[in-house]
Amino acid sequence: MKVGILGGGQLARMLALAAHPLGIETTVLCPVEDATAAAVTRHLRGSLIDQRLLGELAHGMDVVTYEFENVPLESLRFLDGRVAVQPSPRALAAGQDRLAEKTLFRALDIPTADFHVVEGEADVARALSVLGPPVLLKTRREGYDGKGQVFLKAAADGAGALERIGGGPALAEAFVAFEREVSIIAVRDAGGGLSFYPLSENTHEAGILRVAMSRPGDPMQPLAEDYARRLMEHFDYVGVLALELFQVGDSLLANEFAPRVHNSGHWTIEGAETSQFENHLRAVAGFSVGSTQALGLTAMVNCIGELPALASVLAVPGAHMHDYGKVPRPGRKVGHVTLRADNPADLEARLGRILHLTAGTAAPAATPADANT
Repeated sequence: MKVGILGGGQLARMLALAAHPLGIETTVLCPVEDATAAAVTRHLRGSLIDQRLLGELAHGMDVVTYEFENVPLESLRFLDGRVAVQPSPRALAAGQDRLAEKTLFRALDIPTADFHVVEGEADVARALSVLGPPVLLKTRREGYDGKGQVFLKAAADGAGALERIGGGPALAEAFVAFEREVSIIAVRDAGGGLSFYPLSENTHEAGILRVAMSRPGDPMQPLAEDYARRLMEHFDYVGVLALELFQVGDSLLANEFAPRVHNSGHWTIEGAETSQFENHLRAVAGFSVGSTQALGLTAMVNCIGELPALASVLAVPGAHMHDYGKVPRPGRKVGHVTLRADNPADLEARLGRILHLTAGTAAPAATPADANT
């Protein structure tokens, strides 16, 4: 079995690492010379719209998948029909555009924050009048990790806001005073069978995920599963999907979905019977998926900017280091640490130690704009 992956970042790297024990061969297509996935798998270096390279990938693979949302749709359309492409390009199209995404949520009766379409500066003022303030202004495409968005605390903040995020089109969202942010990681196999990992409770700093904690038995699990099921059945989806949600009282509001493996599910590598990466490969390759049951309690801490000392991390019981092999750079995800424990007290204590060790790697202090990232 051979699986092609569009993109060569850390998600592709972890997919390739999960493929090795299964005897699945992987190849990544990525324009970056030092792509982190290249250290562990075959690397086709070139543009994601290079039809010669896409043709080479299609010819040699049984199925092609992707590791991030900004894959050009025309590339998937070129591949579709030449080789199996999973998840569905339709899911990618919706996940690339925040307006299409929010419209889909509403069509599937999945609640979201109120929003307003922004095409020009006049729409920003109108959105502030209708929705708030405060309002979060986001680009419709390509924003991630807090990029491509600005928090508008007052009506006066609207002046020039659209220009600050690169111009339109954009989306203005009402500020959500949520109690916590959670995500559900789900996997659907080729026969339509669905499995769900325990809910992840997520903490962001400056728009970048800092900590994700598994929450087996969380009371919001059934509702989150219901919303993820609606999305996956709508697309006849195959593979792993992540749905990010805000909890407000007894309700969940959908923020966004990712048609791929997801940062908030990294804890599954050590913390679940089958990781999200293995299950994504098993699903897209047409195999049965493995158990998503949690193994005790697990947390994941992102290392942002630089890595902590390996010896210090490994001295913490239940800690597992994942080094992405990236050059350190402010704001860059260069690795993560997962922690396992059998009880909440031990997990909290170990988490505190890892947060202390990675304090110098954290993003800048969180701002209210993190509310809707």
